[in-house]
Amino acid sequence: MSERAYSPAVSRLEDYDNRDIFGDTADPSRVAEWGLVWRLKDLHFGIRLDGRLVAHAGLVVLPLSVGRSRMDVVGLGGVGVVEDRRGRGLARRVVSGTMEHARRLGPEFAILFCRPDVVGLYARLGWREVADQVEVEQPAGPTVMPLRTMRFALREGAHWPEGPVRLHSRPM
Repeated sequence: MSERAYSPAVSRLEDYDNRDIFGDTADPSRVAEWGLVWRLKDLHFGIRLDGRLVAHAGLVVLPLSVGRSRMDVVGLGGVGVVEDRRGRGLARRVVSGTMEHARRLGPEFAILFCRPDVVGLYARLGWREVADQVEVEQPAGPTVMPLRTMRFALREGAHWPEGPVRLHSRPM
């Protein structure tokens, strides 16, 4: 039976090692060229098939300012599917299932940072690009995020304020 046929469950992972998904790849998300320092995720979720972890996504709650509004957001990152299982809907499933868990954390929005080549995937899952410039914390001080920033409403009727965005944390 295929992964699509029975929609495997997304569950919380107590122990997570990114080598389970990405192997020993030095830059699994292909973002090293931007030279950013990333924050680790606090919560990890995954899909196991036949006892093997085949998809992962991580979450962390972070402080954010948009214009004059301050809020917490849930950061999504570390999304990955093992190479031999790609193209079977597992990224969609792990992101969607992880967002169900994110709804229980309290913030109205989730955000992520992604390369331009995966914006379409997230857009199909209901994520929207943040139009304004986004600053993130780095060891030398705030810097403009060179990757695309996307947001996802975790609550019905959630309203994203207008204005420049500042993540008061390292990106996740």
